[in-house]
Amino acid sequence: MILVDAYGRKYGRQFLVAVAFVTLEAVCDLLQPTIMSRIIDVGVAEKNLTYILHMGSAMLGITALGAVFASVRNIISSRVSQRLGADLRLELYEKIHSLSFSTINQLDRSSLLTRLTNDVVQVQNFVNGLMRIFVKAPILCIGGIIMAVNLNMHLSLVLVTVVPLVGLLIMLNMKVGFPLFVKVQAAIDKMNGVLREYLSGVRVVKAFNRFDYEADKFSKVNQNLQGSTILAMRAMALFSPGVSLTLNIGIVAVLWLGSQGVNSGQMQVGQIVAFINYMTQILFSLMIIFMVFNMFVRAEASARRIEEVLVRQPGMAWIREGSSGESEEVVRGTVSFEHVYFSYDQASDDTVLKNISFVCRPGEVVGIIGTTGAGKTSLVNLIPRFYDATAGLVAVNGIDVRQVNPAELREKIAIVPQQTVLFTGTIMDNIRWGKEEASVAEIEAAAVFAQAHEFISRLPEGYQTQLGQGGVNLSGGQKQRVSLARALVRKPEILILDDCTSAVDGETEGKINQAIRQYARQAACFLVGQRITSVIAADKILVMDDGQIVGAGTHGELLQTCQVYQEIFQSQMGKGLNRHAVRK
Repeated sequence: MILVDAYGRKYGRQFLVAVAFVTLEAVCDLLQPTIMSRIIDVGVAEKNLTYILHMGSAMLGITALGAVFASVRNIISSRVSQRLGADLRLELYEKIHSLSFSTINQLDRSSLLTRLTNDVVQVQNFVNGLMRIFVKAPILCIGGIIMAVNLNMHLSLVLVTVVPLVGLLIMLNMKVGFPLFVKVQAAIDKMNGVLREYLSGVRVVKAFNRFDYEADKFSKVNQNLQGSTILAMRAMALFSPGVSLTLNIGIVAVLWLGSQGVNSGQMQVGQIVAFINYMTQILFSLMIIFMVFNMFVRAEASARRIEEVLVRQPGMAWIREGSSGESEEVVRGTVSFEHVYFSYDQASDDTVLKNISFVCRPGEVVGIIGTTGAGKTSLVNLIPRFYDATAGLVAVNGIDVRQVNPAELREKIAIVPQQTVLFTGTIMDNIRWGKEEASVAEIEAAAVFAQAHEFISRLPEGYQTQLGQGGVNLSGGQKQRVSLARALVRKPEILILDDCTSAVDGETEGKINQAIRQYARQAACFLVGQRITSVIAADKILVMDDGQIVGAGTHGELLQTCQVYQEIFQSQMGKGLNRHAVRK
């Protein structure tokens, strides 16, 4: 397993140290029944108080030494398990961050959350237990058998029957339990998914008064989790009484054989007491092993789910050597598409973009308009390489984006996404996301251009106003303007605005478009929108329909030559198409 190889090398030495202390602790436990038998058979039988005190002191010293070993082992195991859990969560988090959008789309978001939390905790708890009692149990079991056989061969025949039966029950437990606990983790995924969807859409649920529907949906997945967990626990519960019954029968057999041995003079009472103690230790260790395998079944299921994410390839490979340089023949900030085709599912014939070709140069504003589903967002998502083109070439500064480190590529680009995303923190913190080292003056300047400075200044705490998750205490238009300021403060070579003014009024939108042209004078700018007013002043407008560019030109040119653009204009601006076209 990947986790065993990776973390075994990292924590193997500390694990062995913990095992060493566990072994010493187990040796101390194994010595005590033998000392007890000597106290009974020699000290008590001969009424030798000095011998009793001497051996009792030795037993007390060994017990204290075992307690010291146990304390050290607990400290090491807790430290290692907590560090391992933290490292595993961080590695999983970084892995998810490195995955391409297409790869992440194949994984359920709620499942990723469960793997980061519940599954990591299962592995962490197993590792913690492994260094505490799980390693001690087989040592006690094997050591107890050796000491018991050495103490009395005749009584040891009981162990020959009991130990294999318990081992068989443990193997059956593993075989039955593993698939059941896999179902439990899948049920947790589904419950988290429903809960996450409800919390993200709670306003819509309240607006349409659909709480009963959502409660019923949550109840179903909750009951599914309950049923899966009960089934798994019930299967485990069937094995536990069987193990206990086998062990207790073994103890009864020892007592019966021991009583016969004492009556015949072949055994001493101290031997029987010591053997029962060893038998108890062996049975206790077998119960612990049984519990270990129960936890192992859950931890293995969780570890496999974690590895499913860790083994995935980032999907954004690039030619690292000699690829970071830019073409000297191309001006910085140039974006070009050459016969680009794109499909979200490479195995499907559903092509989202078809034969896209155009060039956007620095200082040029390219508007992209079309009906819903025309492929506008899909097109601009290829520039920062959120996805890779199925065919054709997408180039930035004359270099194929597939030959550039995605992190370096995205440093040149600022994006205002279609769905506004703000983070918990102050407004200033959110704008500074675009440029970590931005000064207060730069932040305010970007807010002015984004038409956000005025409303921010009116807030009681101004730029230090705390935002809730997703910016819930701002209106839709305010959130869009803060998001725009975050992009502008970066002063990028390429600026992508994906329908980022849909929630603002027409007058503010006009001011924003004018400010963008002034602020991003040296940047290649893409304005994606569904409203004519969003793109009307662009240097070049690309009209998209069914994944294709069906028209390209200025507003006036498209009114004369592009039927799709004419239809969009007429539907949005009324029936003044002919008069507007004549004026143009």
